[in-house]
Amino acid sequence: MDSLEDTLQRLRDTFRAGRTRPAEFRAAQLKGLSRFLRDNKQLLQEALAEDLHKSPFESEMSEISIGQGEIDKALRNLRAWMKDEKVSKNLATQLDSAFIRKEPFGLVLIIAPWNYPVNLTLVPLVGALAAGNCVVLKPSEISKGTEKVLAEVLPRYLDQSCFAVLLGGPEETGRLLEHRFDYIFFTGSPRVGRIVMTAAAKHLTPVTLELGGKNPCYVDNSCDPQTVANRVAFFRYFNAGQTCVAPDYVLCSPATRERLLPALQRAITRFFGEDPQRSPNLGRIISEKQFGRLQGLLGCGRVAIGGQSDEGDRYIAPTVLVDVKETEPVMQEEIFGPILPIVTVGSLDEAIEFINRREKPLALYAFSSSSRVVRRVLACTSSGGFCGNDGFMHMTLASLPFGGVGASGMGSYHGKFSFDTFSHHRACLLRPPGLEKIYSLRYPPYSPGKLRLLLVAMEDRGCSCTLL
Repeated sequence: MDSLEDTLQRLRDTFRAGRTRPAEFRAAQLKGLSRFLRDNKQLLQEALAEDLHKSPFESEMSEISIGQGEIDKALRNLRAWMKDEKVSKNLATQLDSAFIRKEPFGLVLIIAPWNYPVNLTLVPLVGALAAGNCVVLKPSEISKGTEKVLAEVLPRYLDQSCFAVLLGGPEETGRLLEHRFDYIFFTGSPRVGRIVMTAAAKHLTPVTLELGGKNPCYVDNSCDPQTVANRVAFFRYFNAGQTCVAPDYVLCSPATRERLLPALQRAITRFFGEDPQRSPNLGRIISEKQFGRLQGLLGCGRVAIGGQSDEGDRYIAPTVLVDVKETEPVMQEEIFGPILPIVTVGSLDEAIEFINRREKPLALYAFSSSSRVVRRVLACTSSGGFCGNDGFMHMTLASLPFGGVGASGMGSYHGKFSFDTFSHHRACLLRPPGLEKIYSLRYPPYSPGKLRLLLVAMEDRGCSCTLL
């Protein structure tokens, strides 16, 4: 086995040799990734069932098909994304060629989480490979079954001169972060995100941080309670609530809460039966540590629905809490489990004020039969993403960027945004070697006449240009 230093040096040497830059090479890697998904679909589903008790439906919908869709989109558009992007010019550069070149950063590190261990590992990888980088992939050690498949099987489908999977826990990841990378892409908690950003700062390494947060869900009085309950319950309890964009708490009036509670109970029973623990469609908590944390949150407020748990099965029932206080842990930390607090507010203004005095979330949801109400929530708040009258369906569009803002992260990806994230946008101007008489206007000795001519030449209809 190569040492860490040898592995990193091998990848750097490959990148410096220019091997990853041609479109043909990038496409070959993406096709290899596609074959990996097709050939090992059952193996991946078994690993996801082992790690998270995911049903084949959830595995296909939220892990495998999304990864395949990203690969297909990248392959269809790769050459167009790689093309130099021509830009507008001012009078002073009319005879020049001005464009943006998309260059790979070099050696990039992708640190993936455990909750969607296929999706959140492979989708960033698609962007990194499409952009022509060499990649070190660090899957989560917590989702052990999926980690094993990624470590033992995935490298067979990619060129190992420019790709490596490195394993280990926090200690090994810490040692990995001591090394210099050209870009780091991290998905995980804000606490670990700060550690990653601190390590990257030592080398001035740019980062994308896909973090989490408490995603608000405002429900207006005008809503049909059963429709809202169906949609909120589906997205809250999908993957046993272990989703960074899941609705984390509901804001509504006391009257709406009373209509919503029986509707939520009906939705839960319809989705998972009278005994959700026996349902093949409800996932499990990833680890005993996470189970213990969530069990502690069940003591907040009052349990209105669910609340049952089984430590041996890592099972927590789909739960709704009411009468929670803003100071309680369930309203202070990201829940990341099948628990939904309902907080009552007196008005839309109060709901917006409640949202805005907290950290900016990764996602924000608003339900109302009035488009005016939905657009008001959108206009008066800030979040990584927003969806009106549904859950995290905005994530299914590769034409939309996915990422956080403020404490919920920085940078974005999906579709072309992934390619752009892993590409340096290089400003290029190619000027002919002659015409020195024209260009000599900018040289000393200066005069008011020269200045007037230069200022006119540099105008670009609102674009400000500076001579350095």
